[in-house]
Amino acid sequence: MSGLEVRGLTVVDRVGGTILDRVDLAAPRGAVTALIGRSGAGKTTLLLAAIGALPPGLLRTAGDVTWVGRPVPRGRAARRWRAAHIGLLGQDPRAALHPLRDAHTVVAESAGAAAADRALLAVGLDPHRHGPLRAHQLSGGQAQRVALARAVAGDPDLLVLDEPTSALDADALAVAVALVRRHRDRGGAAVLVSHDRELVNGLADHVVELGGGADPSPAPGPAPPAAGPVVLAVRGLALRPAPGTPALLDGAALTLHRGESVALVGPSGCGKSTLLHALAGVHPVERGELLLDGAALPWPARRRGDLAGATALVGQQPAEELNPARTVEAALTRPLRFLRGLSRTAAADAVSGLLDAVGLDPALARRRPGALSGGQRQRVALARALAGRPRVLLADELTTALDDATADRVLDLLDDLRRDGLTVLATTHSARVAARADRTVTFADLCPTPRKDPTRV
Repeated sequence: MSGLEVRGLTVVDRVGGTILDRVDLAAPRGAVTALIGRSGAGKTTLLLAAIGALPPGLLRTAGDVTWVGRPVPRGRAARRWRAAHIGLLGQDPRAALHPLRDAHTVVAESAGAAAADRALLAVGLDPHRHGPLRAHQLSGGQAQRVALARAVAGDPDLLVLDEPTSALDADALAVAVALVRRHRDRGGAAVLVSHDRELVNGLADHVVELGGGADPSPAPGPAPPAAGPVVLAVRGLALRPAPGTPALLDGAALTLHRGESVALVGPSGCGKSTLLHALAGVHPVERGELLLDGAALPWPARRRGDLAGATALVGQQPAEELNPARTVEAALTRPLRFLRGLSRTAAADAVSGLLDAVGLDPALARRRPGALSGGQRQRVALARALAGRPRVLLADELTTALDDATADRVLDLLDDLRRDGLTVLATTHSARVAARADRTVTFADLCPTPRKDPTRV
């Protein structure tokens, strides 16, 4: 056939456990093929196995993969084949961008400087404004668009896109969708993974479901109680992404109540993630007052004494936050011991309960992050944040890598914890997440007098 064809693909992990068992996939030219399924079903593994890019610890043991009727090479030869034919956007785009190279250089590597300019413009980024930025200076949505620009810059035969729109606002999403459609209309092939059913229904010509349907969502419990007293307050906050850059906020105020869920919304790149990192004490602020339970705190908050574990952050890119050398068990044990004061034995016993609470098999405790799917890493990061029993959970795009049923399970868990007093501040582009919040706050409205251009950094 004309395109990518996968037949009988089997992948196992380092101990012989089956990840994929005799899976088929077809992605013809002139079409968009969507790969859907529950979190952890092996969608990303299938994509990587098909293009010869499996990470260490996973092994393809059976199956045939062809491109326009010819076998796709394996080993070192697969790199040359990918360079010649593939445009790839992985599930963790910022982690895949070189930390010492700016956005323009990263995109130009695949197609040259002029093509990089065109590709950045095509994804809605200014080559002069965003091109000089490095990965750590980009928002999650900007990093995703840079990765998409790199994928399309060389006009590849085959686009391989893993959750290409998870961190994008509506305008950026429309731009990305238009790019994929143009690639298809020019006769290219595209295969994408997505949990966004609306996107899949509107974009895909063929849909392949992996691992059967999603697990049913548990029935929600009673509605969380009305919000209680103020637990966290910010006054007069001035915040910049980096010294010498334009202010994201100047004079901002925000109040969070005990047991409350607040959705923080705004365009990709406006500064939502930076604000969460500031509240977690890991990003410096220029000025402002921070109060916890009415008591003023030094900023950034020191993580010691009564402040230890007061806030917990679940970042937008769990792959960057989880130590690749540590098992899931080790990642969860640390906050259980140092924030909760549990003994080594008690902490080990608590790990299974934390994993089960976020919908993960406790057997995953023995794995390292590289052997987990994006959705599994996202839930491990949540379990780690909850392990210390924080008063305020700062969640940055918490459900982007989750199917609908799993997302509902996670949101139900947070509702349960809110009944015990947990406060949640969540950034999101998802109407599903925003609908579950008690109230929605727009980033630009945090300041008494918003700046004229508060959104794009």
